[in-house]
Amino acid sequence: MSGHQSALAFRRCARWLSAVRGTVLPVTIEAVVGAGPRREAGTSIELFTGGGGLALAMHRAGFGHLLAVEIDRRACATLRMNGARNHDEHEARQGEGWPLVEGDIRAVDFTPWAGEADVVAGGVPCQPWSLGGVHRGYDDRRNLWPELFRCVREIRPRAIVAENVKGLLRPSFRAYYEYILRELAAPFEEQVVGEDWPDHDRRLAKALGDRHADPEHRYDVRFMLVNAADYGVPQIRFRVFVVAFRRDLGLVNWRFPAPTHSEAALWRDQASGRYWMRHGLPRHPAEEQFQPPIPDGTLPWRTLRDAIGDLPEPLEPLEAKLEHPEWFHHMGWPSAREYPGHTPNDLDRPTKTVKAGVHGVPGGETVLRRDDGSIRYMTVREVARVMTFPDSWRLAGPRGEQMRQLGNAVPVLLGQVMADAVADALRPAVKVAAG
Repeated sequence: MSGHQSALAFRRCARWLSAVRGTVLPVTIEAVVGAGPRREAGTSIELFTGGGGLALAMHRAGFGHLLAVEIDRRACATLRMNGARNHDEHEARQGEGWPLVEGDIRAVDFTPWAGEADVVAGGVPCQPWSLGGVHRGYDDRRNLWPELFRCVREIRPRAIVAENVKGLLRPSFRAYYEYILRELAAPFEEQVVGEDWPDHDRRLAKALGDRHADPEHRYDVRFMLVNAADYGVPQIRFRVFVVAFRRDLGLVNWRFPAPTHSEAALWRDQASGRYWMRHGLPRHPAEEQFQPPIPDGTLPWRTLRDAIGDLPEPLEPLEAKLEHPEWFHHMGWPSAREYPGHTPNDLDRPTKTVKAGVHGVPGGETVLRRDDGSIRYMTVREVARVMTFPDSWRLAGPRGEQMRQLGNAVPVLLGQVMADAVADALRPAVKVAAG
């Protein structure tokens, strides 16, 4: 049985049993993402877990989650639908599913996991820094970088993986961003009560100049602005990744993975006709005169057509909002429009950045143009494909809540590229510790 057939059988079985029992069927994470071979890479604490994109990526890279923390009730419902379980501090650490704490991270005591978690990972809430947000930055109550630092101090992990929007690199936030990086490098130089961040930053800079500091109290920090499309995600999505390794591990020379896909390779693929042949479409006459770029060893950017080409069209009429009988969350939505500043996605390009829908009026990010020129809204399943979630991944809540969770998530494939690189670097140290 193929992977697609297995996912289809899982969906049908889950729907039938849910209908019989009148409830959502509990599942394990292995049933959702597959139980194929998985190299153990260590353990992790997941912060700001949201709908599970980075957590799923870390899981696939081989990290066993000791804890997942999330405050949003819909996102927590999504995590439970996909195999997470409520954390019970009185039970053994190991068990089925990700142990989930639903609540404010400020109230979570991480000291029980001191020395046990190899990695702390999380997509730090982006609203204070988002280009579409209010830009309050460090004055925003949703600035939760200080909670990540507290978690690091209490756990002392071998590595840290954090993701955020590129707005954090804006000139107006640059000084604070450099402060974040310095505090990540020396998290045990804790900010004292009444000390403002510029004063703390000066103290951090001085502490980092001490060559005799305990290497277990220092981290070697790297950051990189990446485009998800350059790593196989069918979406133009710029994000900042920050990765830090504890200095005693000797990983100061670690570097981010190189891009694997490119726009130039997509142009080559389309100009050669291979792209159109793969999709059973005629070659575009205009591209017959196009001189393709010189090959550089990268794969073509993945397009919206690559991502959703095997899905059926949502059921008509769209006004009826009919759920497709064989696909989770594949329900049509009516009244898509096109106007200046609100244009649809091209099937033969990566999509625009999927947004959470809380940063103002979207610019057509969830609208597509069909081959006949008509337009329609993308279904939740199609957007999940663009975010590289597996087809078996279920999302809680109405359509708007599902889209919000997807827009806030880390694309699973992008997260896994980063998680795999961290796992490869940590594996020798984890093996020695376990040995």
